[in-house]
Amino acid sequence: MKIDAHQHFWQPLRGDYDWMPQDNAVLNRAYGPADLAPVLAEHGIEGTVLVQAAASVHETEYMLGLADAAPMIKGVVGWVNFEDPGDFAHLKRLAAHPKFLGVRPMIQDIANVNWMLRDDVQWAYAALIDLDLTFDALGFPRHLGNFLTLVQRYPEMRVVYDHCMKPQIRDQRAGRDAFSEWADGMSALAEQTRGYCKFSGLVTEADDGWDVDDLRPFAAHVLQAFGAERVMWGSDWPVCRLQAEYGNWHGLAQRLTSHLTEAERVEVFGGAAARFYRLD
Repeated sequence: MKIDAHQHFWQPLRGDYDWMPQDNAVLNRAYGPADLAPVLAEHGIEGTVLVQAAASVHETEYMLGLADAAPMIKGVVGWVNFEDPGDFAHLKRLAAHPKFLGVRPMIQDIANVNWMLRDDVQWAYAALIDLDLTFDALGFPRHLGNFLTLVQRYPEMRVVYDHCMKPQIRDQRAGRDAFSEWADGMSALAEQTRGYCKFSGLVTEADDGWDVDDLRPFAAHVLQAFGAERVMWGSDWPVCRLQAEYGNWHGLAQRLTSHLTEAERVEVFGGAAARFYRLD
């Protein structure tokens, strides 16, 4: 089964997408299953993982409602408030839904780089382990060291690092070294944790004027460091539309993995996601 391990649906009129620029016509519009279904069919993708885009439990419930109505959504990664231990009740309730997979705190948007290590949020990681749920680690290269500390603290937690941890490819293109420190940090995560990595989000970190050769060293490093069995392709649609349409990014990902064996490509484009998220 080919799986898109990371995509979004949203309705801006809900009012809880605080990050969304109001003047961006690509992002600030509704996206639902009917918009994506024809594209998935075109590329032979049989299922997706729907990931939160708002810091609210209400959005998680909205996504689970979509998942109930759309068989193509194989699972939902939601959100709870890590700063409120009372949200354990929400987490336990959501865990009873057959398509609820885990959570993703929006760490990339939190100013305090050490937030994930604060004493008051540690209950949430322990709860994810107890409930056998997943943790999507969303951050930037500046978070790499803290994610390593966190995941080594909770080795039983099932973790996937979103968007290759967002290497700043735009800086590399501008002549600044954005590769070395990022690559060292990713290698440490690959070697010292059991976490998986999402092969997604690279086009939006490359910015305008990029080409496939700008992405190639970053993609190659992730595949080498984690191995195909711990790398899962995701579209990050519709965010990817800022730089590439779904089919364009899917085609580029095929080119960037063309050196792999057929069995390894099966892992990247479905097997790893199915195993990590335990999808039917």
